[in-house]
Amino acid sequence: MESNEVKKERAVLAGLSASSMEPSERSTDISMEELAALVETAGGTAVGMIIQNRQTPEPRSFIGDGKVAELRAFIDMNNVDLAVFDNELSPSQMRVLSEELGVKVLDRSGLILDIFAQRAQTREGQLQVELAQYKYLLPRLTGMWTHLVRQTASGGASPIGTRGPGETQLETDRRHIRRKIQKLEEELAAVRKVRSTQRRQREKNSVPVVALVGYTNAGKSTLLNCLTGSDIPANDRLFDTLDTTTRKLRIDDFTEVLLSDTVGFIRKLPHHLIEAFKATLEELSYADVLLHVIDVSNPDWEEQARVVDSLIEQLGARETPCLRVFNKCDAYMGILPHGEDVVCISARSGEGVRELVERLSKLLDRGNHRVLLKIPYDRGSIVDLINREASVLSMEYTDEGIEAEVIVPPQVFGKVKRFVPGYREPKEDWED
Repeated sequence: MESNEVKKERAVLAGLSASSMEPSERSTDISMEELAALVETAGGTAVGMIIQNRQTPEPRSFIGDGKVAELRAFIDMNNVDLAVFDNELSPSQMRVLSEELGVKVLDRSGLILDIFAQRAQTREGQLQVELAQYKYLLPRLTGMWTHLVRQTASGGASPIGTRGPGETQLETDRRHIRRKIQKLEEELAAVRKVRSTQRRQREKNSVPVVALVGYTNAGKSTLLNCLTGSDIPANDRLFDTLDTTTRKLRIDDFTEVLLSDTVGFIRKLPHHLIEAFKATLEELSYADVLLHVIDVSNPDWEEQARVVDSLIEQLGARETPCLRVFNKCDAYMGILPHGEDVVCISARSGEGVRELVERLSKLLDRGNHRVLLKIPYDRGSIVDLINREASVLSMEYTDEGIEAEVIVPPQVFGKVKRFVPGYREPKEDWED
């Protein structure tokens, strides 16, 4: 009887911790464990792991010939299918390592791109992944054709079948990829234009936007489900959410918000991947409030929070009001974080979620007024004003005039309050 189970690729993991590297780029036990989780998410299994300590990366093989030989021996003994490096490899290093190890070689960026390609569901998400893949591939084309270039440039007679096409094919491929990148960037620009139009409509209708941000697997989708009663898949694996999901959430009698779940962040996130996903992630800079979800049960939560804070700053959302939401607090044994902009919850059990909604309501309370206006027909300018700068819940034309139920911000309320039946200015404490 044949088994339908797909064979998992076996991977050996390698990382370099060089003192010449930026601390954030060095491999550590934690970053290697995260790499193993990424391999698992991609559908493989990690069967071994090595970390090399050096003063500087070795220009040719990155980790040095001795470590390459050790890695090759491990691959031969353990039936390994691929080698995954925790660091960014240059195209030439990737080619050398692939030749000397005899297996497919991926770096962290390539692995993350592979996962993103599997996960993207919407057309927008697929466009973003495709753009990131082409930008990743472009500088690596040279390595793919080096064997032909080397053979024709050796000075002797070129081998049969290699006369000329190396350079020609390389340039053809480069032009093709550049055209693809340009086309994808144009399509994503169109997506951003549509998003901009939708954003202006939301602003006109005074619909606040709350964005869920956080490290991958922090529990953002579970929290979205908990708050809105949705059934978005929320699994215990990295990058389970790639495409932005938005749901409505009513937080009090007067306020309804749009709650958006975004792609999770991760350390050493490739720069071109951030660029490709800007059409989605730029929503952060236009959000009214950010909910930074932190998995407090993770021993490395402080570093993860720093990674997210840094990326929020890169995306231009540093000034946006932010609540730090410490999730999985029921699995944390120490003293829980506390503070004015801190809420501790368990998205799975619902613990602390009511307090989160109350804090969110206070952050969004801009002094808005929900009122019924009775506007005479000869004051059409007031109707124009509320259509332009307020959220109109209902409007009815009667014999006496126009009756409109609206939510108005403070700066508009002063202009319309005399049309509120029976309205009186509130007295100050010192007035009789």
